[in-house]
Amino acid sequence: MLALARAGPVPTSKPTMTGKGCHMGWFQPLSPRELEGFKKAKDALEESLLLKNWSCSSRLFPRTRDLTQLQVWERPVALEAELDLTLRVLGAAADSSLGVVLDQPLRTLRHIHSKLQACVPAQPTAGPRPSGRLHHWLHRLQEATRKESQDCLEASVTFNLFRLLVRDLRSVASGDLPT
Repeated sequence: MLALARAGPVPTSKPTMTGKGCHMGWFQPLSPRELEGFKKAKDALEESLLLKNWSCSSRLFPRTRDLTQLQVWERPVALEAELDLTLRVLGAAADSSLGVVLDQPLRTLRHIHSKLQACVPAQPTAGPRPSGRLHHWLHRLQEATRKESQDCLEASVTFNLFRLLVRDLRSVASGDLPT
């Protein structure tokens, strides 16, 4: 298993320790081989979406959403929620004929998700309070999972996949999280 054979995307410098086993160096850009696997998966998902009659009542991942607008400690929280939804939606799609093409990307996403969980602070009783942006973003994800169809969720996650892998992951990696 490639995802278990290494600690994550290859760090280009010494990892930054952020407390409780969170190494920000794990969140460096994916290799060209990994990105190619995601491109194949995204292409297959888009092709399968053409055969479906899907529509969404809202835009789950608006273009204006940018994790850099959040406080540094909030970014892993938002990304973890986004990854959780992505894994659930793509995991359901993998049960279809897309299983073979989604296998490697799902393993990579699960690995990133497991490493990211070490960076997500426990629900603090004291300390920094979440911004309104983070609360709104998490509420939006929660509402979408209840209100939107599986096909809509699949389309939203598919069209957001590379933003998650490149921009959102980089946003988390660029911050110095508190220890």
